[in-house]
Amino acid sequence: MLTVYRRHTRRCPHTSRKERRCQCPLAVEGTLKGVKVRRSLGLRSFEAAQGLVREWEIQGAIEKPVVLVNDASEKFYADAEARKIGPAQLGKYKLLKKELNDWFGARDVAQVSVDDLRAYRESWELSPVSAGKKLERLRTFFRFCLESGWIGNNPARVLKAPKVKQKPTMPFSAAEIEKILWATEVYPDRPKGRRGQVKAFVLLLRHSGLRIGDAISLEVKRIHDGKLLLYTAKAGTPVWLPLPADVVTSLLSVANGGLFFWSGLGKLKSAVADWQRSLAKLFKLAGVKGHAHMFRDTLAVDLLTQGVTLENVAAILGNTLRVAERHYPPWVKSRQMELEKAIMKTWK
Repeated sequence: MLTVYRRHTRRCPHTSRKERRCQCPLAVEGTLKGVKVRRSLGLRSFEAAQGLVREWEIQGAIEKPVVLVNDASEKFYADAEARKIGPAQLGKYKLLKKELNDWFGARDVAQVSVDDLRAYRESWELSPVSAGKKLERLRTFFRFCLESGWIGNNPARVLKAPKVKQKPTMPFSAAEIEKILWATEVYPDRPKGRRGQVKAFVLLLRHSGLRIGDAISLEVKRIHDGKLLLYTAKAGTPVWLPLPADVVTSLLSVANGGLFFWSGLGKLKSAVADWQRSLAKLFKLAGVKGHAHMFRDTLAVDLLTQGVTLENVAAILGNTLRVAERHYPPWVKSRQMELEKAIMKTWK
């Protein structure tokens, strides 16, 4: 026997499953020919819903197979795990899966409309940049559903991305780098050896351009003959980067087992939070405002102003050329020289 019931939205003041005064979507649950059924009907009229259910009971079958959002999200997450994507991105997919289940879990994925997704997006309390990235993940989920044959179109594609005002890249100045290095020499050595770790960590960030997570999880075996094997989690492109001798010496002095800055136990996310607190303490000691990513920007700007091509800088940073072009165009030396030549030619 199949039973039609009302699935109230969060904004609806009603709670009864048999409510007829509101226009919240209807669903059905029960058994049909011994098969358990629970799905959204894509209808808001009880009369129309009951008529459709009677047809199913007469025919003894539902018109098409149904994939619920909670099942689709589980398969989507399992596919992401099978692709061996990075833990940070996997964590974001896990959060998306939970939110989709909270909002649409027992509904047929084919019945989730653009309006439903707009209401879901309104619940996000995120910056424009973060909201844009989350929207991309939402589109990826529904593209997965489309390619799996569960839906006829991708409703998330209709949602427009938020307008993002790109902030200019601001590297550390030479004076700020000097202050930070001074602060590593007077950083509290508690527990014993922490001062040396902080100094080595700063030198690594400054001369490698690694993201903080990649720096923390750096393995000792990736330092060879004074060079660092860069193999960032995002790009996965191997590059050998020469390091100054004092940086290599500092790193080897804090090596602990197979890693430099992490025990390898627990979650990397926790280690990142710990090092962010240490860097915040260091910057306060140095009288400098900044964050770990600015070391990365500093290396990029130094290389570009020395004439290194944007393509090579992107390879070192583990970025695509497109990302590098978005963040670092004002610092490309060749482009600046061409601009200056054009301006001088104009004045002549």
